[in-house]
Parts: sequence; C-alpha cells; structure tokens
Amino acid sequence: MLSRIRSDIQCILERDPAARSTWEVLTCYPGLHAVILHRLAHACWTHGLKWLGRFVSHITRFLTGIEIHPGATIGDRVFFDHAMGVVVGETAEIGDDCTIYQGVTLGGTSLYKGAKRHPTLGRGVVVGAGAQVLGGFTVGDGAKVGSNAVVTKPVPAGATAVGNPARIIQAELDVKREEAASKMGFSAYGVTQSDDPLSQAMRGLIDNASSHEHQIAMLWKAIDTLQASRDKTNCVPGDATLAEHFEADKLTQLVGK
Repeated sequence: MLSRIRSDIQCILERDPAARSTWEVLTCYPGLHAVILHRLAHACWTHGLKWLGRFVSHITRFLTGIEIHPGATIGDRVFFDHAMGVVVGETAEIGDDCTIYQGVTLGGTSLYKGAKRHPTLGRGVVVGAGAQVLGGFTVGDGAKVGSNAVVTKPVPAGATAVGNPARIIQAELDVKREEAASKMGFSAYGVTQSDDPLSQAMRGLIDNASSHEHQIAMLWKAIDTLQASRDKTNCVPGDATLAEHFEADKLTQLVGK
C-alpha cells in the first residue's frame, strides 16, 4: 500500500508542474485522496461488504468532489488532475498511468445489471476536461480524448478522439488537415465531421487551400530552376512565394469572426 502511494505521489510530481513537494501532494491533492480511498472502498466491495464500499465511496465524493463507484477498477499511477465533478461508473476500468481531468464522465448507456456498461481505458490514456466517455467499449493504450468530447465508440490505441459526437484523428490525411488548419489559427477538429454543413465546407476549404498553396509553390520553384539553367534574366517576381505559407487570419475571415 505504501509503495503504491509513493508511486502515485511521484506520478503527480512528474505530470503536474504546479506540484512543488511530496507533502503538498499528500495533503492538498484531492485526486490522490480519491484514489487512496477508492482502494479501500474497492477492497470492501470485492470482499462482499457492498454497503460499506458504497458508504466509503459516498464519503470520498463528499470530501473530494470525485465520484468513483467501488466496483470500478483503477490501475497504478492514475492521476485525477483537479478532477472536481469526475464520475466513474461501476464496470469502468482505468489502466495504469492514465490522466483524467475535471468534469469527466466514464458512464454507461445500458441499463442491464451485470453487463459491461462502462468504458475501459488502456494504459497511458489522457481524458480532457468535460469529456464524456459512454459505453462498454475500450479506449486503446496511449489514446487521447479531447476536452468536451462525447465518445460512444471504441478509440484505437494512439488515436485522438475529439468533437461531439467524437471523431477519430488517426489517418494521415486528418493529421495533415489539422496541421494546415493550425497554421491558420484554427482547429479543424473543434467541429463535427458530417452533421454540420459549415463544418463540411470548412474541411473542404482547408484541403483546397492547402493543395493550392502547395501547387503554386512547386510551380514557382520550377520556373526559378528553369530560368537559372538558361542563364537568363530571372522572371520570377521578387514577392513570389517559393514555399507553402498560410496567412493567420485567412480562415478567421472565412468563418466571419
């Protein structure tokens, strides 16, 4: 028990730059208190002391603002950062080294007793503030769930789920689109994929603008190389863009903000 507490404290010191000492973490971090008390509640639950487990869970909720059902399984070095308003359901499983922020719900969508109603988080999963992960599926190792995302389907290992309803950022095209949008000061994945005409238009504009910039840059480079080989006066304008470049306010103007 003491060894697990030491590892829990160490993981907080490593992940939270605001944590200054072991004593501060031990006395002032409700996420740590919730994990320690949950282990007591879970031990009661698994040994047939159901009411006592629920009572310990209830007291923990009152003291920390974090509600973890005593039947839930939590691994080592799990960090509930801030974590006010977190709810973890009975059949939820949280793997080692996960980080969960405030307002997160690991909830269920089924009313059948005894069924796997709540999600399973693999190792090293990060769940952003306000995210809702609902259902008895698995979020793979190393995956990330964005803030305020609503996830109702499995998330592959290493992928990122964002939006409402959540979509998976994993394909190379999606990554390139996000990079292009970020250069314009906009996140392409703060909008839904298919249920909003504006979001569909924005995705098309991002792809189109990125492609045009790339082709124009290649053309100017080709002209520059051709002129140099013929040893003639350079006809490439001085202000020609020979590399891909995005104006920061371009997308902002498109959305009318």
